[in-house]
Amino acid sequence: MVKSYIDKLAFVEVRNRKILETCSYGKDKWYIPGGKREQDESDQEALIREMKEELLVDIIPETLVHYGTFEAQAHGKPEGTVVRMTCYTGKYNGVLSPSAEVEKLDWFDSSKRNDVSPVDQLIFDDLKKKNLID
Repeated sequence: MVKSYIDKLAFVEVRNRKILETCSYGKDKWYIPGGKREQDESDQEALIREMKEELLVDIIPETLVHYGTFEAQAHGKPEGTVVRMTCYTGKYNGVLSPSAEVEKLDWFDSSKRNDVSPVDQLIFDDLKKKNLID
């Protein structure tokens, strides 16, 4: 089977031993905020743009640190469609607020693992293994 890849970036924000998750209108799973790059955007440029669009905050570029890259079957896509999620942590200015793109945001611990996409489940497992979330 030929795999096809969806290249995505994600902003991993952990607070009080829970990770930030967002749910877009019409979706049945929660996702770590982020999205796909446009044209020739760098990881940093795409993540800064996506966080501004989705949660109305301004990432401080020099604080971005690569957390890890994870791959899993893409939720709701044909078998063999793999999402490759390149994750970063960092600091931002502003207050996390759902934009027109995002219906709601919440903070999840590992008990909510089944409510998130398959690639997010891998990230949950990694965070839990590193004792960063409950």
